[in-house]
Amino acid sequence: MYAEERQQEILRRTRDAGRVDVVTLAEDFGVTMETIRRDLTVLERAGTLRRVHGGAIPVERLGFEPALAARDAVMTAEKERIAKAALAELPADGSIIIDAGSTTGRLVQVLPSDRELTVIVNSPPLATILATRSNLNVIMLGGRVRGRTLATVDDWAMQPLARMRVDVAFMATNGISAEVGLTTPDPAEAAMKQSMIGAAQRTVLLVDHTKVGNDYLAKFASLADISVLITDTGLDSGLAADLAAAGPEVIRV
Repeated sequence: MYAEERQQEILRRTRDAGRVDVVTLAEDFGVTMETIRRDLTVLERAGTLRRVHGGAIPVERLGFEPALAARDAVMTAEKERIAKAALAELPADGSIIIDAGSTTGRLVQVLPSDRELTVIVNSPPLATILATRSNLNVIMLGGRVRGRTLATVDDWAMQPLARMRVDVAFMATNGISAEVGLTTPDPAEAAMKQSMIGAAQRTVLLVDHTKVGNDYLAKFASLADISVLITDTGLDSGLAADLAAAGPEVIRV
């Protein structure tokens, strides 16, 4: 079994049982406890579980939300592939929304310079990067800035979206499952994401495979609301089929 396969199984067990311990996992997988500890560290850095004494528990049990900087430092190669694949969903011209997030942040970095676009964002850091681009008309949605995600939320940010109709929204999520849909820990951020999706003709979700199977407090969309879901090849083909059956085209890169 490859390390990534073992880590996915560890994550599944953690969510099913609510807790796992290092000794049992080492015995079950026939590896050393140090190997399991490294696996748990990888999963914790990905924001999917929290290390505790002797084992780990799933983050959704804690309502824990990793800060943007922590999320930006993991799954970097996968996020870059996802962002580049998302370029195929850009309109030739027109308008797009880019949601605050670590994977959507990668999309900002690779936007082409050969087309005129209006880009609506709810992230001051992303707006700062985009504003230097001469081919882009950047609209920043003002409002309260959440320190953990650096996203603007609440009515001041949401009201302009009610008067917009954009071509494509490129969205991020903390959790996604076939049973529940798209979720995030913070209700204010969920409301913002819901407004973004409502303002778009099409919605493209950028999500690495570690988010699949996570369910958080606040639901902001169903899978039927998503036109295209772009993820990495770490997502099990069976899970990909389950997600596709609920509505979106699923692309693994």
